[in-house]
Amino acid sequence: MSDRPIPDLTENQAKAELARLAMEIAYHDRAYHQNDAPEITDAAYDALRQRNAAIEARFPGLIRSDSPTNRVGGAPDTGFAKLRHKVPMLSLDNAFSAEDFAEFCDRARRFLGLTDPLAIVAEPKIDGLSINLTYEDGVFVRGATRGDGTEGEDVTANLRTMPHAIPARLNGPAPKSIEIRGEVFMTKADFLALNAAQEASGQKLFANPRNAAAGGLRQIDAKVTAERRLSLFAYAMGESSEPIADSHDAYLERLRGWGFSVNPLSRRLPTEADAPAFQTEIGLSRAALPYDIDGVVYKIDDLTLQRRLGFVGRAPRWAIAWKFPAEQATTRLRAIRIQVGRTGALTPVAELEPVNVGGVLVARATLHNEDEIVRKDLRIGDTVIVQRAGDVIPQIVAVVTDQPRGTEAYAYPDLCPACGSHAVRPPGEVVRRCTGGLICPDQRVERLIHFVSRNAFDIDGLGGKTIQEFYAEGWLHGPADVFRLPEREAEIATREGWGKLSAANLSRAIRTRQTIALERFIFALGIRRIGESNAKLLARHYSSFANWREQMLKATTIGSDERLALGSILGIGSAIAEELADFFGEARNVAALDELAAALTIEDAAQAEAADSPVAGKVVVFTGTLETMTRPEAKARAESLGAKVTDSVSKKTDIVVVGADAGSKARKAAELGIRTLTEAEWRALIDG
Repeated sequence: MSDRPIPDLTENQAKAELARLAMEIAYHDRAYHQNDAPEITDAAYDALRQRNAAIEARFPGLIRSDSPTNRVGGAPDTGFAKLRHKVPMLSLDNAFSAEDFAEFCDRARRFLGLTDPLAIVAEPKIDGLSINLTYEDGVFVRGATRGDGTEGEDVTANLRTMPHAIPARLNGPAPKSIEIRGEVFMTKADFLALNAAQEASGQKLFANPRNAAAGGLRQIDAKVTAERRLSLFAYAMGESSEPIADSHDAYLERLRGWGFSVNPLSRRLPTEADAPAFQTEIGLSRAALPYDIDGVVYKIDDLTLQRRLGFVGRAPRWAIAWKFPAEQATTRLRAIRIQVGRTGALTPVAELEPVNVGGVLVARATLHNEDEIVRKDLRIGDTVIVQRAGDVIPQIVAVVTDQPRGTEAYAYPDLCPACGSHAVRPPGEVVRRCTGGLICPDQRVERLIHFVSRNAFDIDGLGGKTIQEFYAEGWLHGPADVFRLPEREAEIATREGWGKLSAANLSRAIRTRQTIALERFIFALGIRRIGESNAKLLARHYSSFANWREQMLKATTIGSDERLALGSILGIGSAIAEELADFFGEARNVAALDELAAALTIEDAAQAEAADSPVAGKVVVFTGTLETMTRPEAKARAESLGAKVTDSVSKKTDIVVVGADAGSKARKAAELGIRTLTEAEWRALIDG
């Protein structure tokens, strides 16, 4: 994030930063809401949103159509049918101090023209997955995740596996139709039991109860959901065919009467002045609670006042989430260990004297990179402050300088601890990487674990522990070896912890995955910077494995048309093009790729059903300012008709759509004799 003070930003700088923040926040929304795998702490995420909002407040004319201020959560995943909420499920603004909370109350009173104190209902903020339950004539008929606030994922079948938490029929009189909202979560005890089972079976461990709960609810197979012990607290109402209560507190009583669990710590506060004491009380009891919370939600109790206040942007004016600061503890830094990731990145991890932080025993913490170690002057033996920021990843905040210090500064290795190869730090990067590539055992193991992971080949029964076991046995050296494991079924069956049935199940799971979609195949290779989204972009652009392989080999030549074309694909760019060229420029990688492909059936990427489209198969570039649609809309429309949209003009370009103030791309199209269309001509072409 930029450190430049907002008052010092020029309009152009503010515009550029808003664009970057919109992209970065959208990325983290997808990681949290769709993938159930947040990559930054809650505090870091909140800081991004706060800076975005502050820049927008200073430059209101620069607010973007895709501003995070007006967006809730993430778009629904494609694995479930979509359900539209009758009343949007919006997010909450955050408070981080008593002053922030007081300002929230003052704003509400000013809006309403009131001077009297406001009665408030306080509810601990559960760190789980928001859900919308629809009841008709008192019977549960469907349920959906929050999704983007307007439309969520239909997880009805999974919710029906939770009769202990979600009544199939409401007790007593109920409206003809009502949306009841709550939070699905996992208790700390159930989370620890789940992770113990995951570890015993060699499966990936979950980072925290929220991820485990979200992952459990968003399973295609409802049987998996049934195996997780998920809970629910109900706390809100969407659409209702008739009035339910005059106050939020009375509505919570109706929920209890209908058979729902309502957080027992929820409390009606006679005035807003009671909130700081309640915040302190809940904060002190937080570590002892059987579930995770990250703050308290405060709602104006009077439902008539709630309706008058309404909403602004993505949040209600009548509620706010007062977040807790990150929990901290002090302990001793025992050692710094270096982990080698699948892309060769050397990541430092702190080994700590175990300490309880927020109810969780912490023995390791991330140190990010070598610059972080230098900046904090970390030394073995130091007493350090540890926090679980956002209750996700433990990290070291600082050294306690009034305690005895370690004697020597830590020397970051310039050789890979796994294979002894040189570890180099490219200019402009913060990460040091092993140059051992395929000869580095840690990279091989990590690449294989990634290869069989859920979003790659998703081979059931072949978790990280098993990969390490088979690698140590000498059975796995590269990805193609995975598909030779069925030949060892009899040997596997005799190993400790295995048997004929489990070995047969593993063989069946491996054979099932010998047919795979192109985008999953590309993602599974573990090429640096090629995540799921980029893998899908490449698969859609090149359509088949044979074509992708051929074009990537051509792109290894610096300055080639193929490399330029690769770097011009919207969403790819030159940095990713270089990574792909480097991968295919290594003969050992190509040999391993071909060996793997020979064992598989790689399905062509699904193409838009646009055989009759006049732009199907055409390479299209948009340049200049469009008047009747945004650039993302134009791109999406073109791709839906089977066109391939790139970001630069080359001799392979078929059409250049020229908007207002077009520059060098329009000139280059003219020089190359490429067909150019005005926006109106383009609309006429695609609309027939």
